[in-house]
Amino acid sequence: MELPDINFNKSEYIETASGNRVSRASVLCGSQNIILNGKNIVQSEAIIRGDLANVRVGRHCVISSKAVLRPPFKKFSKGVAFFPLQIGDHVFIGEGSVINAAIVSSYIYIGKNCVIGRRCVIRDCCYIEDGTVIPPETVVPAFSRYSGSPGKPVGELPECTQDKMIDFTKSYYQHFTPVRE
Repeated sequence: MELPDINFNKSEYIETASGNRVSRASVLCGSQNIILNGKNIVQSEAIIRGDLANVRVGRHCVISSKAVLRPPFKKFSKGVAFFPLQIGDHVFIGEGSVINAAIVSSYIYIGKNCVIGRRCVIRDCCYIEDGTVIPPETVVPAFSRYSGSPGKPVGELPECTQDKMIDFTKSYYQHFTPVRE
């Protein structure tokens, strides 16, 4: 299924040399600790908290509006320590989702208004349905579909999931087109 064009106002986005399209209305805290590896889209009102720890995002990722990427933390007797947040390639993060995971591997679809608990690990080729809450420190196995609150496995994904996510994120990027004012 072909995606419709998603138009954006060229003056409201910054396009980097590596093809990232970052909304001027997004909040990148500690931008020196945020690495976007290319052809990513960061939509308006998305928040990336690089001020807490390093945040590394692979290629062809979509961070929808109002999504929050926050590095995971662990409480110790002497305080709190933050750990890096790693996101693989071809990941779609839906509107209003909060990601507090340690690792979100590649070829992942995270729906709208999801909460991925702290220090979770999501393996390759997973689908997290809208509104799912994954409890802290959960490991989501590869090729699984999670839903509910708390999130539980509700099915498995076919082996073609990787190809579908590559097609989806590349198509989303190609259809995310600038409009002149």
